[in-house]
Amino acid sequence: MKSELFLKLVLILAVTLTGCSGGNAESAAPQTQTATDTATPEPTAPSLATETLPPAVEETVPAPVEFALASSAFEAGQQIPARYTCDGEDISPPLAWSGAPEGTESFALILDDPDAPIGTFTHWVLFNLPADLNELAEGASSEAALGPHQGKTSWGKTGYGGPCPPSGVHRYIFTLYAVDSLLDLPGGASKKELLSALEGHTLAQAELIGLYGNR
Repeated sequence: MKSELFLKLVLILAVTLTGCSGGNAESAAPQTQTATDTATPEPTAPSLATETLPPAVEETVPAPVEFALASSAFEAGQQIPARYTCDGEDISPPLAWSGAPEGTESFALILDDPDAPIGTFTHWVLFNLPADLNELAEGASSEAALGPHQGKTSWGKTGYGGPCPPSGVHRYIFTLYAVDSLLDLPGGASKKELLSALEGHTLAQAELIGLYGNR
């Protein structure tokens, strides 16, 4: 009995030692470490958004030249000096213009008083002024060279008739026309005839308004 018990104890001890031995071997086994390779980033193309671009060059477009009419004797919307009216020497005022459009072959001009008691009264009619002309000197209406280019006023006379309102302040409107041809009109033509001839031939208009009368 004692021998059998001793053998059993020896066997149990052997099994126990074997188990411990196996655990130690397992734990003693070298552990495999996974090496982590460091990936080298690939070069990237520069972003177009971050590139420095040269500043844009803005094209300068010239502003269109305005067809304009003016007088050195008075400002637009201001009083016309008495010198150019029936209360003075009754001579035509100096006029100058600029910015005529391309294709202009002649100029025409009408001076009206839209405030006259009887309706619009015409004080001056001009037509077929040379295309290279850009001004009329003071008193130009009395020059012989301008004679064939002047029409009749509402008084029935050829040439210039200055402002002469019966009462109140009136507007006097100088309207200059840039025309694409010479007009087939005789000297002394009426305003109505001129306006009819201008139909379809006016390239541009410029206006100057002066005032005159009792305030």
